Amino acid sequence: MRRVLVITYYWPPAGGPGVQRWLKFVKYLPDFGIEPIVYIPENPHYPLVDDTFLDEVPEQVRIYKHPIIEPYGIASFFSSKKTKRISSGVIKNRDQSFLEKFMLWVRGNIFIPDARKFWVRPSVRFLSDIIDKESIETIITTGPPHSLHLIGLGLKEKKNIQWIADFRDPWTSIGYHKKLKLTNSSKKKHKRLESLVLNTADKVLVTSKTTKEEFGQLTSKPIKVITNGFEPKDLDEVQLDRNFTISHIGSMLTGRNPINLWQVLGQLVKENSEFKNVFKLNFIGIVGEDVLASVHRYGLKDYVEVVGYVSHKKALEYQRKAQVLLLAEIDSFETKGIIPGKLFEYMSAQRPILGVGPQGWEVAAMVSDTETGKVFDYQDRSELKNVILEWFKKYKENSLQVSSMNINSYSRRELTKKLAEYI
Repeated sequence: MRRVLVITYYWPPAGGPGVQRWLKFVKYLPDFGIEPIVYIPENPHYPLVDDTFLDEVPEQVRIYKHPIIEPYGIASFFSSKKTKRISSGVIKNRDQSFLEKFMLWVRGNIFIPDARKFWVRPSVRFLSDIIDKESIETIITTGPPHSLHLIGLGLKEKKNIQWIADFRDPWTSIGYHKKLKLTNSSKKKHKRLESLVLNTADKVLVTSKTTKEEFGQLTSKPIKVITNGFEPKDLDEVQLDRNFTISHIGSMLTGRNPINLWQVLGQLVKENSEFKNVFKLNFIGIVGEDVLASVHRYGLKDYVEVVGYVSHKKALEYQRKAQVLLLAEIDSFETKGIIPGKLFEYMSAQRPILGVGPQGWEVAAMVSDTETGKVFDYQDRSELKNVILEWFKKYKENSLQVSSMNINSYSRRELTKKLAEYI
């Protein structure tokens, strides 16, 4: 079998969506004649931990580890809560403390491209021997953290190998970059590193058509879209929530704050007594303080339940029992190509998806094509309200459901087949 070295920061017991993409690729690659070997940090600082993912690591996969020095561990001595929140991607828009502002400035201007940069040189030295020992012909780096692409860059310079750079998210155009208080010099350095990676890698992988178009302006190297996906699972039967629940599963970052939805829901609990008596807004995962403040501002405080982070298995259960699944993205031009990993599990759960995102959001076309829900932008109100009322009517009639179409192409095994062909 052809051997491929996968260089990733996120690996079980890391929690969150970042770990799942390559955990599943590694699981299915042997079915297509490729043996994956995995390289991960020995002592990572994961903001989220989910031990249940450990059970999904294939027994036969060989894993190499090397120590990493991470400043988040040092920063936590000053404020573990703020450090964990920032490392999770939850950055407040308002009322930032001096410490938060300072930490963001340091993160953006000192740790370029990110706080895992100190793992680059030791990894290049360590993996140079591994590549020879294992007769590896192809390496794959996956980011964020995008510093891992610099490991690929270093190995490409030293070894006669194929290098594939996988971008689960964009680099300089990702939404939170604007919040890092970057100097002009730092912005240029990020841009230079991004261009260097895109033009040195032999092939590039992205998760959306929008990112492919963006990177196509920066490099002539081959770029292939392989989205995230869902894994068919044998799960216990669950009963739908008795209340009319609108549930968001995953991190609700500060920028993902659909004010128009909170306004519409606030109106409905005032105008419709039936709706008021059964409505619940559930957040399963980390929620930004600004989001909760907005929700409370529109009179929804008594209808909100914040469950917090749960295991992936439990998250799947919440998805399948919700009446409606909420999907939100930051309202900006830069985020129209962001496709949250949870979208594909939402599709698989076969519950109506209620999406709110930027105009031209790539997700809107995908939800429409699969007939799995409705997606609105941040300016929609009347049609958004009509759809919620329509779904509420079906809920009362016990007929609220979707019949997902054309979703098999998003199964993890089918996506891995495309990856193997690209390799």
